[in-house]
Amino acid sequence: MNKENPVVCTCNDITQSEIEAAIRDKNLKTIEEVGDATTAGTVCGGCVDEIYLLLEKINGKVDL
Repeated sequence: MNKENPVVCTCNDITQSEIEAAIRDKNLKTIEEVGDATTAGTVCGGCVDEIYLLLEKINGKVDL
């Protein structure tokens, strides 16, 4: 496991940097938008909390 770029969504093998890039590049605001753009969080949902934290880190807030 890469500690600098961990896999956030193990079901779809989506890394933290992929999610962060999608949030920034596509101006994503919701967990659903991240799922649509990257497929992260769309299988078991176990990574939704981490996606939420990434949205909050980048945007300062999360739209629900």
